[in-house]
Amino acid sequence: MDVPDRFQLVAASATPTVTPSVDALADLLELRLDGCGDPAGALEAVTSALPVIVTNRPTWEGGAFEGSEEQRLALLETALHHEQVVAVDIEVATLETAAGAALAEQAREQEVWVIASVPDFASTPPRSVCEQRLHAATQLGDVGKLAVTATSPADAARLLSTTATVAGWGRPVATMAMGDVGAHTRAVAPVYGSVLGYAPADPDAPTAPGQLSLATLATVVSDLR
Repeated sequence: MDVPDRFQLVAASATPTVTPSVDALADLLELRLDGCGDPAGALEAVTSALPVIVTNRPTWEGGAFEGSEEQRLALLETALHHEQVVAVDIEVATLETAAGAALAEQAREQEVWVIASVPDFASTPPRSVCEQRLHAATQLGDVGKLAVTATSPADAARLLSTTATVAGWGRPVATMAMGDVGAHTRAVAPVYGSVLGYAPADPDAPTAPGQLSLATLATVVSDLR
């Protein structure tokens, strides 16, 4: 699967078992290995037929993986060879290391595209900082992903403006503002150029704050397009 040039709806799951409705609503499945009880065997247990984005987020970046960095990246490296995996999500901070850069190179050798993620769990930085972080992510990954935390409508507007600006520079981006105030950005960011939108495969088990349900996001994005 090529890097998306149009919006793709991603069902995010911390378990390999999802309901059949997920395949009917989503374009991609994000499997959060860091949430799986058996991360090494999780891909073989996936019940969805969707193409898979594999993520293994460490605790230092808001995830649940508590093992060593070597163990964490080894799980992602193994996942690159699974036939369903089309993309790997790697933190910008990881991609800036030799081990992270090597993992990204291996991904591309397997024709797996790289999502370079940079989150801010506390705030929405000034626009210049948001643009710099998102642009840097697009240089390290095939898709640059920026997630900020909105505490005001102005924060959400700044995230959307950043999305339009960096997408206009010709690189695929995925953006969202976390939290209740930013929840609507998940539905409207595609209008501003975001090519990936995330919603929980299980509405009772969100993988990030402020996620809309998969059915809601699918409907709203479709209506706005």
